[in-house]
Amino acid sequence: MLFIANTINIGADIGAMSASVRLIFHHLPFIVATISFAAFILLAQILIPYKKYVKILKYLTLSLLAYVITALMVGGNWNHILVASVVPHIELTPEYATMFVAIFGTSISPYLFFWQASEEAEEDVAKHKIKEIITDRNSSCHNKPKVAPKEIRLMRVDIATGIGFSHFIMWAIMLTTAGSLYVNGVTDIKSADQAAKVLEPLVKSFPNAGQISEIIFALGIIGTGLLTVPVLAGSAGYALADGFGWKEGLSKKFKDARAFYLVIAISILAGLSINFIGIDPIQALIYAAVINGIVAVPILIALMKIANDKEILHNRTNGKLSNVLGLTTILIMGIGAVIMFVTWGI
Repeated sequence: MLFIANTINIGADIGAMSASVRLIFHHLPFIVATISFAAFILLAQILIPYKKYVKILKYLTLSLLAYVITALMVGGNWNHILVASVVPHIELTPEYATMFVAIFGTSISPYLFFWQASEEAEEDVAKHKIKEIITDRNSSCHNKPKVAPKEIRLMRVDIATGIGFSHFIMWAIMLTTAGSLYVNGVTDIKSADQAAKVLEPLVKSFPNAGQISEIIFALGIIGTGLLTVPVLAGSAGYALADGFGWKEGLSKKFKDARAFYLVIAISILAGLSINFIGIDPIQALIYAAVINGIVAVPILIALMKIANDKEILHNRTNGKLSNVLGLTTILIMGIGAVIMFVTWGI
């Protein structure tokens, strides 16, 4: 299910990138843009050395600020916005329950667990703490680097900063769509370029703001796609390699981790094909998010079990606060999924 959700996400992202680039280069054929983006991302992930590649991904996160700029340009009643951001509006309808699960699915996505953990291991390989990422328990290779308390603190800061930043961006995206599209009765968006074109006449804060916001919107989607597609494909590769004990890692060459890279290639190519079989990319993103919201629950349960296992983590098991927050998250997401199925009569 993780592979399926990631592939759907990849397809929708590639389609959105292609549609967005055509907002800037109007005469560029969609098929050319789509295949070019897919080929570029795949070749970059296989051919660019790990140390250089992670730097590229790091700087691509700056593209996310485009959503903050767009949100500020849209504007609105800030008192109402801030109150509504904290006090939720609740409905017991199938659509609301579905979006509730989907929002959690985009915030606590299963692929993030695999990507984050594997990238920590990749860093240990890059620093020569371990020779390679080992998933075979019977391997005689020493693969347990010493982790200092300072490194644990840095990991915690890294995670907290990343989550805080991602949720701020998510809030800006919600603010933009609610303040520009929804309040004007635009609720049936089929593609990214349609959203940008609808956005243009609704932004009137200063001269040419509509055209500027459209370009910023397009650049934001392209930058985000270049950032997220490799992560989605890579995490699928890590997850399956972990499960089957394959050699893995972006620090490895293709010949040394063929199965790992083939999963990445299949995921991107399968995602690419979605754009040519008539699937609505916006609906596809929602369905992928719902799948993630459901799949995350059993993975979180497994994660909590590991986090409290002294045989694995010794004296670094979860504290009370972490356990309370973890169990609360599992309950909210699990109950949300059940309510969604009940309201739809499944």
